[in-house]
Amino acid sequence: MAKHEGQIVIKKYANRRLYNTGTSTYVTLDDLAVMVKKGEDFVVQDAKSGEDITHSVLTQIIFEQESKTGNTLLPISFLRQLISFYGDQMQMVVPSYLEHSMQAFTEQQSQMREQINKAFGDTPLGKNLQVPLQLVEEQVRRNTDMFHQAMQMFSPFISAPPVKETKKAEAKDIDELKEQLRALQTKLDNLG
Repeated sequence: MAKHEGQIVIKKYANRRLYNTGTSTYVTLDDLAVMVKKGEDFVVQDAKSGEDITHSVLTQIIFEQESKTGNTLLPISFLRQLISFYGDQMQMVVPSYLEHSMQAFTEQQSQMREQINKAFGDTPLGKNLQVPLQLVEEQVRRNTDMFHQAMQMFSPFISAPPVKETKKAEAKDIDELKEQLRALQTKLDNLG
């Protein structure tokens, strides 16, 4: 079974080597990350059993990307919340919610990039730092509202978390994003 319809098959061998059957070459997790960024569709199979292990390999790529750079995408508060859903009755809703949220974010990404480019123009990043932060805050609020609405649809008897706690979590996420932007600004300043 060399290829699924439209998908590249990556075989993972017992020695942990990954083999791209589309190009007949060995690849690394970094190569697979590049393929994801390019939008290439692939499935990872255990070479011996044929079992689909794509999920675990993609999770491994995320783990390596998070540990390689100082710029993590997954804030600690998000990871804690995600872990808390395992074994919870709402666990089955979370994957769908996250998938839809990421899809909406991806669709809005080009609009956000345009707005950021308009806001920055030829001025240094530091002068217009508030504009991208406001865009990110707005997106976080929209996603949070959408999640609360989805949770209430599945269980009308579960009340939304207290606004105070939600605001604290949002504020913490926003503070983490602000800190990352400040670090980026510092790096840019040091380059100039």
